[in-house]
Amino acid sequence: MLLVYTHKITPRVTYTFKHICKRILGLEVSFTSKVEDFIAHDSLKMSYAKQPLSNELFIRSNDLLFEIGLSDVRVSVQEWENTKGFFPTGERSDLPFDIFAASFYLLSRYEEYLPHVSDDYGRFLASESLAFKHNFLNQPVVDIWAYKVQRMLAGRFPDYQFPQRHYKVKPVIDVPAAYYFKHKGLLRTIGGTLNDLRRFKLKQLYTRYMVLMGFQRDPYDTFNWIIRKQKKHNFKFMVLFLIGDYSTYDKNINTNKKQFVSLIKSVADYCDVGIKASYFSLDDINILKKEKLKMEAMTHTDVKAVRHSFSKLNLPVSYRNLVELEINQDFTMGYIDTLGFRAGTCTPFQFYDLDYEVQTPLKINPYQCLDFALLKYNSELDKTEYLQKIINEVKSVNGTFTAVFHNYSFNDLGRWKGYKSIFNIILESVK
Repeated sequence: MLLVYTHKITPRVTYTFKHICKRILGLEVSFTSKVEDFIAHDSLKMSYAKQPLSNELFIRSNDLLFEIGLSDVRVSVQEWENTKGFFPTGERSDLPFDIFAASFYLLSRYEEYLPHVSDDYGRFLASESLAFKHNFLNQPVVDIWAYKVQRMLAGRFPDYQFPQRHYKVKPVIDVPAAYYFKHKGLLRTIGGTLNDLRRFKLKQLYTRYMVLMGFQRDPYDTFNWIIRKQKKHNFKFMVLFLIGDYSTYDKNINTNKKQFVSLIKSVADYCDVGIKASYFSLDDINILKKEKLKMEAMTHTDVKAVRHSFSKLNLPVSYRNLVELEINQDFTMGYIDTLGFRAGTCTPFQFYDLDYEVQTPLKINPYQCLDFALLKYNSELDKTEYLQKIINEVKSVNGTFTAVFHNYSFNDLGRWKGYKSIFNIILESVK
Protein backbone atom coordinates (compact mmCIF):
# COMPACT_ATOMS: atom_id res chain seq x y z
CA MET A 1 0.00 0.00 0.00
CA LEU A 2 1.17 3.52 -0.81
CA LEU A 3 0.94 6.03 2.03
CA VAL A 4 0.74 9.69 1.03
CA TYR A 5 1.56 12.42 3.49
CA THR A 6 -0.15 15.74 2.79
CA HIS A 7 -0.76 18.75 4.99
CA LYS A 8 -4.48 18.69 4.18
CA ILE A 9 -6.55 15.75 2.96
CA THR A 10 -9.18 17.12 0.57
CA PRO A 11 -11.72 15.43 -1.74
CA ARG A 12 -9.65 16.59 -4.72
CA VAL A 13 -6.50 14.99 -3.31
CA THR A 14 -8.16 11.63 -2.63
CA TYR A 15 -9.96 11.65 -6.01
CA THR A 16 -6.84 12.33 -8.04
CA PHE A 17 -4.47 10.02 -6.19
CA LYS A 18 -6.96 7.16 -6.38
CA HIS A 19 -7.28 7.53 -10.14
CA ILE A 20 -3.53 7.60 -10.70
CA CYS A 21 -2.47 5.12 -8.06
CA LYS A 22 -5.36 2.67 -7.93
CA ARG A 23 -7.06 2.77 -11.33
CA ILE A 24 -3.92 3.16 -13.43
CA LEU A 25 -1.13 1.63 -11.33
CA GLY A 26 -3.22 -0.84 -9.32
CA LEU A 27 -1.88 0.41 -5.97
CA GLU A 28 -3.96 0.79 -2.85
CA VAL A 29 -3.43 4.27 -1.45
CA SER A 30 -4.13 5.89 1.89
CA PHE A 31 -3.47 9.34 3.30
CA THR A 32 -2.17 10.87 6.51
CA SER A 33 -1.48 14.30 7.92
CA LYS A 34 0.39 12.86 10.90
CA VAL A 35 4.17 12.91 10.56
CA GLU A 36 4.67 10.05 13.04
CA ASP A 37 2.35 7.73 11.05
CA PHE A 38 4.19 8.56 7.86
CA ILE A 39 7.61 7.89 9.38
CA ALA A 40 6.44 4.57 10.85
CA HIS A 41 5.15 3.27 7.50
CA ASP A 42 7.66 0.75 6.10
CA SER A 43 6.39 0.35 2.53
CA LEU A 44 5.66 2.66 -0.42
CA LYS A 45 5.29 6.27 0.66
CA MET A 46 5.60 9.80 -0.65
CA SER A 47 4.84 13.31 0.55
CA TYR A 48 2.69 15.81 -1.30
CA ALA A 49 3.03 19.20 0.31
CA LYS A 50 4.90 22.50 0.04
CA GLN A 51 8.01 21.24 1.85
CA PRO A 52 9.55 17.75 2.28
CA LEU A 53 9.63 16.23 5.77
CA SER A 54 13.14 14.82 5.33
CA ASN A 55 14.66 12.89 2.42
CA GLU A 56 11.49 10.96 1.42
CA LEU A 57 10.03 10.87 -2.09
CA PHE A 58 8.58 14.36 -2.41
CA ILE A 59 6.35 16.13 -4.93
CA ARG A 60 5.75 19.79 -4.28
CA SER A 61 2.03 20.48 -4.40
CA ASN A 62 0.25 23.09 -6.46
CA ASP A 63 -2.63 24.88 -4.72
CA LEU A 64 -5.29 23.47 -7.09
CA LEU A 65 -6.06 20.34 -5.06
CA PHE A 66 -6.54 22.39 -1.90
CA GLU A 67 -8.91 24.98 -3.36
CA ILE A 68 -12.71 24.99 -3.44
CA GLY A 69 -14.65 26.00 -6.53
CA LEU A 70 -13.28 27.52 -9.71
CA SER A 71 -10.51 30.08 -9.94
CA ASP A 72 -8.47 31.73 -12.67
CA VAL A 73 -5.88 28.96 -13.01
CA ARG A 74 -2.70 29.90 -14.84
CA VAL A 75 -1.41 27.02 -16.95
CA SER A 76 1.99 27.05 -18.61
CA VAL A 77 2.60 23.89 -20.64
CA GLN A 78 6.23 22.84 -21.11
CA GLU A 79 8.13 20.01 -22.80
CA TRP A 80 8.92 17.07 -20.52
CA GLU A 81 10.91 14.16 -21.91
CA ASN A 82 8.54 12.33 -24.29
CA THR A 83 5.45 14.31 -23.32
CA LYS A 84 4.26 17.65 -21.87
CA GLY A 85 3.75 18.87 -18.31
CA PHE A 86 2.32 21.82 -16.45
CA PHE A 87 2.21 23.23 -12.92
CA PRO A 88 6.02 23.28 -12.39
CA THR A 89 7.24 22.33 -8.92
CA GLY A 90 10.75 23.71 -8.47
CA GLU A 91 14.13 22.15 -7.72
CA ARG A 92 13.43 20.32 -4.44
CA SER A 93 10.61 18.23 -5.91
CA ASP A 94 11.40 14.76 -7.28
CA LEU A 95 9.17 15.50 -10.26
CA PRO A 96 9.45 18.74 -12.25
CA PHE A 97 5.66 19.08 -12.48
CA ASP A 98 2.77 18.50 -10.11
CA ILE A 99 1.21 15.72 -12.15
CA PHE A 100 -1.59 15.28 -9.61
CA ALA A 101 -2.88 18.85 -9.93
CA ALA A 102 -2.43 18.64 -13.71
CA SER A 103 -4.34 15.35 -13.81
CA PHE A 104 -7.18 16.82 -11.76
CA TYR A 105 -7.38 19.78 -14.14
CA LEU A 106 -7.86 17.38 -17.07
CA LEU A 107 -10.04 14.73 -15.39
CA SER A 108 -12.46 17.20 -13.81
CA ARG A 109 -12.76 18.98 -17.19
CA TYR A 110 -11.95 22.19 -15.33
CA GLU A 111 -11.46 24.06 -18.60
CA GLU A 112 -15.00 23.19 -19.76
CA TYR A 113 -16.45 25.11 -16.82
CA LEU A 114 -14.49 28.21 -17.81
CA PRO A 115 -15.64 30.61 -20.59
CA HIS A 116 -15.09 29.06 -24.04
CA VAL A 117 -16.42 29.06 -27.58
CA SER A 118 -18.95 26.31 -28.39
CA ASP A 119 -20.16 25.00 -31.75
CA ASP A 120 -23.72 25.32 -33.10
CA TYR A 121 -24.90 22.48 -30.86
CA GLY A 122 -23.30 23.94 -27.75
CA ARG A 123 -20.47 21.40 -27.70
CA PHE A 124 -17.00 22.03 -26.31
CA LEU A 125 -14.62 22.07 -29.26
CA ALA A 126 -11.34 20.20 -29.38
CA SER A 127 -9.70 23.40 -30.64
CA GLU A 128 -10.66 25.12 -27.37
CA SER A 129 -8.84 22.57 -25.24
CA LEU A 130 -5.46 23.00 -23.59
CA ALA A 131 -4.39 19.65 -25.07
CA PHE A 132 -5.10 20.76 -28.64
CA LYS A 133 -3.49 24.17 -28.25
CA HIS A 134 -0.31 22.63 -26.84
CA ASN A 135 -0.22 19.55 -29.03
CA PHE A 136 -0.72 16.74 -26.50
CA LEU A 137 -4.27 15.73 -27.43
CA ASN A 138 -2.89 12.58 -29.06
CA GLN A 139 -1.32 11.32 -25.81
CA PRO A 140 -2.93 9.85 -22.67
CA VAL A 141 -0.79 12.19 -20.59
CA VAL A 142 -2.40 11.29 -17.25
CA ASP A 143 -1.49 7.63 -17.75
CA ILE A 144 2.00 8.54 -18.99
CA TRP A 145 2.54 10.70 -15.89
CA ALA A 146 1.28 7.86 -13.67
CA TYR A 147 3.96 5.53 -15.02
CA LYS A 148 6.58 8.18 -14.35
CA VAL A 149 5.46 8.10 -10.71
CA GLN A 150 5.68 4.30 -10.74
CA ARG A 151 9.25 4.38 -12.06
CA MET A 152 10.17 6.89 -9.40
CA LEU A 153 8.65 4.70 -6.66
CA ALA A 154 10.38 1.62 -8.09
CA GLY A 155 13.71 3.43 -7.81
CA ARG A 156 13.09 4.13 -4.12
CA PHE A 157 11.51 0.75 -3.32
CA PRO A 158 13.28 -1.76 -5.63
CA ASP A 159 11.93 -4.84 -3.83
CA TYR A 160 8.28 -3.90 -4.31
CA GLN A 161 6.41 -5.88 -6.99
CA PHE A 162 4.06 -3.57 -8.86
CA PRO A 163 0.87 -5.09 -10.32
CA GLN A 164 0.52 -5.07 -14.11
CA ARG A 165 -2.57 -4.14 -16.04
CA HIS A 166 -3.30 -5.16 -19.61
CA TYR A 167 -4.49 -3.41 -22.74
CA LYS A 168 -8.26 -3.65 -23.30
CA VAL A 169 -10.74 -2.75 -26.01
CA LYS A 170 -14.26 -1.40 -25.41
CA PRO A 171 -16.26 -1.19 -28.66
CA VAL A 172 -19.35 1.03 -28.51
CA ILE A 173 -22.09 0.81 -31.14
CA ASP A 174 -24.29 3.92 -31.29
CA VAL A 175 -27.76 3.30 -32.80
CA PRO A 176 -29.55 6.60 -33.54
CA ALA A 177 -31.68 4.84 -36.19
CA ALA A 178 -31.98 1.07 -36.33
CA TYR A 179 -33.32 1.11 -39.91
CA TYR A 180 -33.09 3.56 -42.80
CA PHE A 181 -36.20 2.49 -44.72
CA LYS A 182 -38.00 -0.22 -42.73
CA HIS A 183 -40.63 0.20 -40.00
CA LYS A 184 -40.98 3.96 -40.50
CA GLY A 185 -44.75 4.00 -40.88
CA LEU A 186 -46.87 5.03 -43.85
CA LEU A 187 -46.54 8.81 -43.53
CA ARG A 188 -42.73 8.80 -43.17
CA THR A 189 -42.41 6.32 -46.05
CA ILE A 190 -44.55 8.51 -48.33
CA GLY A 191 -42.58 11.58 -47.24
CA GLY A 192 -39.30 9.81 -47.97
CA THR A 193 -40.54 8.70 -51.39
CA LEU A 194 -41.59 12.22 -52.35
CA ASN A 195 -38.27 13.57 -51.13
CA ASP A 196 -36.37 11.03 -53.26
CA LEU A 197 -38.38 12.08 -56.32
CA ARG A 198 -37.98 15.79 -55.62
CA ARG A 199 -34.19 15.45 -55.34
CA PHE A 200 -33.93 12.96 -58.23
CA LYS A 201 -32.46 10.30 -55.92
CA LEU A 202 -33.71 7.51 -58.15
CA LYS A 203 -31.13 4.97 -56.95
CA GLN A 204 -32.18 5.57 -53.34
CA LEU A 205 -35.85 5.31 -54.35
CA TYR A 206 -35.14 1.96 -55.99
CA THR A 207 -33.26 0.73 -52.90
CA ARG A 208 -36.05 1.96 -50.63
CA TYR A 209 -38.66 -0.22 -52.29
CA MET A 210 -36.37 -3.21 -52.75
CA VAL A 211 -35.88 -3.10 -48.96
CA LEU A 212 -39.57 -2.55 -48.21
CA MET A 213 -40.50 -5.51 -50.44
CA GLY A 214 -37.91 -7.71 -48.73
CA PHE A 215 -35.49 -8.14 -51.65
CA GLN A 216 -32.62 -6.26 -50.00
CA ARG A 217 -31.38 -5.81 -46.45
CA ASP A 218 -31.90 -2.36 -44.95
CA PRO A 219 -28.56 -0.48 -45.16
CA TYR A 220 -28.70 0.36 -41.42
CA ASP A 221 -29.51 -3.22 -40.42
CA THR A 222 -26.00 -4.45 -39.64
CA PHE A 223 -26.94 -6.15 -36.37
CA ASN A 224 -26.37 -9.73 -37.53
CA TRP A 225 -22.81 -8.76 -38.46
CA ILE A 226 -22.33 -7.04 -35.08
CA ILE A 227 -23.60 -10.11 -33.21
CA ARG A 228 -21.32 -12.41 -35.23
CA LYS A 229 -18.37 -10.22 -34.28
CA GLN A 230 -19.42 -10.24 -30.63
CA LYS A 231 -19.56 -14.04 -30.60
CA LYS A 232 -15.89 -14.19 -31.66
CA HIS A 233 -14.62 -12.04 -28.77
CA ASN A 234 -14.74 -12.45 -25.02
CA PHE A 235 -15.00 -8.72 -24.29
CA LYS A 236 -18.47 -7.20 -24.44
CA PHE A 237 -19.63 -4.65 -26.99
CA MET A 238 -21.76 -1.80 -25.65
CA VAL A 239 -24.77 -1.14 -27.92
CA LEU A 240 -26.71 2.05 -27.19
CA PHE A 241 -30.18 2.45 -28.72
CA LEU A 242 -32.04 5.71 -29.19
CA ILE A 243 -35.56 5.15 -27.88
CA GLY A 244 -36.61 8.77 -27.43
CA ASP A 245 -39.61 10.34 -29.11
CA TYR A 246 -39.41 11.45 -32.75
CA SER A 247 -38.14 15.03 -33.07
CA THR A 248 -36.14 17.36 -35.30
CA TYR A 249 -32.93 15.81 -33.95
CA ASP A 250 -33.98 12.23 -33.19
CA LYS A 251 -35.53 10.12 -35.94
CA ASN A 252 -35.50 6.51 -34.83
CA ILE A 253 -38.51 4.26 -35.31
CA ASN A 254 -41.38 4.02 -32.84
CA THR A 255 -40.56 1.96 -29.77
CA ASN A 256 -44.06 0.48 -29.83
CA LYS A 257 -43.17 -1.53 -32.92
CA LYS A 258 -42.64 -5.18 -32.03
CA GLN A 259 -39.80 -5.51 -34.54
CA PHE A 260 -37.78 -2.82 -32.78
CA VAL A 261 -38.35 -4.30 -29.33
CA SER A 262 -37.42 -7.73 -30.68
CA LEU A 263 -34.21 -6.30 -32.16
CA ILE A 264 -33.15 -4.75 -28.84
CA LYS A 265 -33.84 -8.00 -26.99
CA SER A 266 -31.89 -10.09 -29.50
CA VAL A 267 -28.86 -7.77 -29.31
CA ALA A 268 -29.08 -7.77 -25.49
CA ASP A 269 -28.71 -11.57 -25.55
CA TYR A 270 -25.11 -11.11 -26.69
CA CYS A 271 -23.99 -7.54 -25.99
CA ASP A 272 -24.32 -5.04 -23.18
CA VAL A 273 -27.18 -2.67 -23.97
CA GLY A 274 -27.83 0.91 -22.89
CA ILE A 275 -29.55 4.03 -24.17
CA LYS A 276 -28.53 6.79 -26.50
CA ALA A 277 -30.18 9.67 -24.68
CA SER A 278 -32.29 11.87 -26.94
CA TYR A 279 -31.36 15.46 -27.73
CA PHE A 280 -34.03 16.98 -25.50
CA SER A 281 -33.29 14.67 -22.56
CA LEU A 282 -29.95 16.42 -22.15
CA ASP A 283 -31.57 19.28 -20.23
CA ASP A 284 -34.70 17.53 -18.96
CA ILE A 285 -34.23 14.76 -16.42
CA ASN A 286 -37.89 13.75 -16.73
CA ILE A 287 -37.44 12.89 -20.40
CA LEU A 288 -34.28 10.94 -19.60
CA LYS A 289 -36.08 9.07 -16.83
CA LYS A 290 -38.90 8.18 -19.22
CA GLU A 291 -36.38 6.76 -21.73
CA LYS A 292 -34.59 4.82 -19.00
CA LEU A 293 -37.82 3.23 -17.79
CA LYS A 294 -38.85 2.41 -21.35
CA MET A 295 -35.58 0.55 -22.00
CA GLU A 296 -35.77 -1.29 -18.68
CA ALA A 297 -39.29 -2.46 -19.55
CA MET A 298 -37.93 -3.92 -22.80
CA THR A 299 -34.82 -5.64 -21.44
CA HIS A 300 -35.99 -6.36 -17.87
CA THR A 301 -32.61 -5.18 -16.57
CA ASP A 302 -31.43 -1.88 -15.10
CA VAL A 303 -30.02 0.64 -17.56
CA LYS A 304 -26.40 1.18 -16.58
CA ALA A 305 -24.96 3.05 -19.56
CA VAL A 306 -25.80 6.18 -21.56
CA ARG A 307 -24.37 8.16 -24.42
CA HIS A 308 -25.84 11.56 -25.23
CA SER A 309 -27.03 12.51 -28.71
CA PHE A 310 -24.56 14.44 -30.87
CA SER A 311 -21.87 13.78 -28.22
CA LYS A 312 -23.19 16.81 -26.40
CA LEU A 313 -22.47 17.46 -22.72
CA ASN A 314 -23.69 20.27 -20.50
CA LEU A 315 -21.38 20.07 -17.50
CA PRO A 316 -22.20 19.46 -14.75
CA VAL A 317 -25.97 19.09 -15.35
CA SER A 318 -25.75 16.21 -17.86
CA TYR A 319 -23.73 14.08 -15.48
CA ARG A 320 -25.68 15.06 -12.38
CA ASN A 321 -28.85 13.80 -14.07
CA LEU A 322 -27.21 10.43 -14.69
CA VAL A 323 -26.12 10.24 -11.06
CA GLU A 324 -29.63 11.06 -9.84
CA LEU A 325 -31.14 8.33 -12.05
CA GLU A 326 -28.51 5.83 -10.84
CA ILE A 327 -27.06 5.37 -14.33
CA ASN A 328 -23.46 4.61 -13.55
CA GLN A 329 -21.66 4.66 -16.93
CA ASP A 330 -21.30 7.35 -19.59
CA PHE A 331 -19.78 7.07 -23.09
CA THR A 332 -19.99 10.71 -24.24
CA MET A 333 -16.54 12.00 -23.26
CA GLY A 334 -14.65 12.55 -26.51
CA TYR A 335 -14.56 14.74 -29.60
CA ILE A 336 -16.68 14.28 -32.72
CA ASP A 337 -14.13 15.47 -35.26
CA THR A 338 -10.75 14.65 -33.72
CA LEU A 339 -9.03 11.48 -32.53
CA GLY A 340 -7.48 11.82 -29.10
CA PHE A 341 -7.87 12.01 -25.34
CA ARG A 342 -10.39 14.67 -24.27
CA ALA A 343 -9.75 14.10 -20.55
CA GLY A 344 -6.09 13.18 -20.99
CA THR A 345 -6.61 9.56 -19.99
CA CYS A 346 -7.48 6.17 -21.51
CA THR A 347 -8.57 4.81 -18.14
CA PRO A 348 -12.27 5.05 -17.13
CA PHE A 349 -12.64 7.55 -14.29
CA GLN A 350 -15.28 8.86 -11.89
CA PHE A 351 -17.10 12.13 -12.49
CA TYR A 352 -15.96 14.77 -10.01
CA ASP A 353 -18.59 17.46 -9.37
CA LEU A 354 -16.68 20.73 -9.07
CA ASP A 355 -19.67 22.61 -7.66
CA TYR A 356 -20.22 20.18 -4.79
CA GLU A 357 -16.56 19.11 -4.48
CA VAL A 358 -17.42 15.42 -4.42
CA GLN A 359 -16.57 12.28 -6.37
CA THR A 360 -19.74 10.68 -7.76
CA PRO A 361 -20.55 7.02 -8.61
CA LEU A 362 -20.72 7.86 -12.34
CA LYS A 363 -17.95 6.20 -14.34
CA ILE A 364 -16.90 8.15 -17.43
CA ASN A 365 -15.61 5.96 -20.26
CA PRO A 366 -13.66 8.37 -22.47
CA TYR A 367 -13.55 7.40 -26.12
CA GLN A 368 -10.53 8.06 -28.32
CA CYS A 369 -12.11 7.45 -31.71
CA LEU A 370 -15.50 8.25 -33.24
CA ASP A 371 -16.18 6.93 -36.73
CA PHE A 372 -17.06 10.45 -37.94
CA ALA A 373 -13.62 11.71 -36.89
CA LEU A 374 -12.03 9.27 -39.37
CA LEU A 375 -13.98 10.72 -42.30
CA LYS A 376 -11.59 13.66 -42.57
CA TYR A 377 -8.84 11.29 -43.73
CA ASN A 378 -9.23 10.69 -47.45
CA SER A 379 -8.00 7.14 -47.90
CA GLU A 380 -8.53 3.97 -45.90
CA LEU A 381 -4.74 3.83 -45.56
CA ASP A 382 -4.70 7.24 -43.86
CA LYS A 383 -7.60 6.27 -41.61
CA THR A 384 -5.80 3.10 -40.58
CA GLU A 385 -2.51 4.93 -40.00
CA TYR A 386 -3.98 7.56 -37.66
CA LEU A 387 -6.14 5.00 -35.87
CA GLN A 388 -3.10 2.76 -35.31
CA LYS A 389 -1.16 5.67 -33.82
CA ILE A 390 -3.86 6.20 -31.19
CA ILE A 391 -4.10 2.46 -30.50
CA ASN A 392 -0.33 2.35 -29.97
CA GLU A 393 -0.54 5.25 -27.51
CA VAL A 394 -3.14 3.36 -25.47
CA LYS A 395 -1.14 0.13 -25.67
CA SER A 396 1.99 1.91 -24.41
CA VAL A 397 0.26 2.53 -21.06
CA ASN A 398 -1.84 -0.68 -21.06
CA GLY A 399 -5.01 1.38 -21.11
CA THR A 400 -8.52 0.85 -22.50
CA PHE A 401 -9.14 1.74 -26.14
CA THR A 402 -12.75 2.88 -26.50
CA ALA A 403 -14.10 3.46 -30.00
CA VAL A 404 -17.60 4.63 -30.95
CA PHE A 405 -19.04 3.42 -34.26
CA HIS A 406 -22.61 3.65 -35.56
CA ASN A 407 -24.62 0.71 -36.84
CA TYR A 408 -24.81 2.32 -40.30
CA SER A 409 -21.02 2.71 -40.58
CA PHE A 410 -20.83 -1.08 -41.12
CA ASN A 411 -22.91 -1.07 -44.32
CA ASP A 412 -19.79 -0.65 -46.51
CA LEU A 413 -21.62 1.88 -48.70
CA GLY A 414 -20.56 5.34 -49.80
CA ARG A 415 -18.38 7.15 -47.30
CA TRP A 416 -18.55 4.19 -44.92
CA LYS A 417 -16.79 1.84 -47.31
CA GLY A 418 -13.96 0.06 -45.51
CA TYR A 419 -15.22 0.76 -41.98
CA LYS A 420 -15.83 -2.92 -41.27
CA SER A 421 -12.12 -3.61 -41.75
CA ILE A 422 -11.23 -0.56 -39.62
CA PHE A 423 -13.46 -1.90 -36.83
CA ASN A 424 -11.76 -5.29 -37.21
CA ILE A 425 -8.35 -3.66 -36.67
CA ILE A 426 -9.60 -2.39 -33.30
CA LEU A 427 -11.01 -5.79 -32.31
CA GLU A 428 -7.86 -7.64 -33.33
CA SER A 429 -5.56 -5.17 -31.54
CA VAL A 430 -5.96 -7.10 -28.28
CA LYS A 431 -4.18 -10.13 -29.70
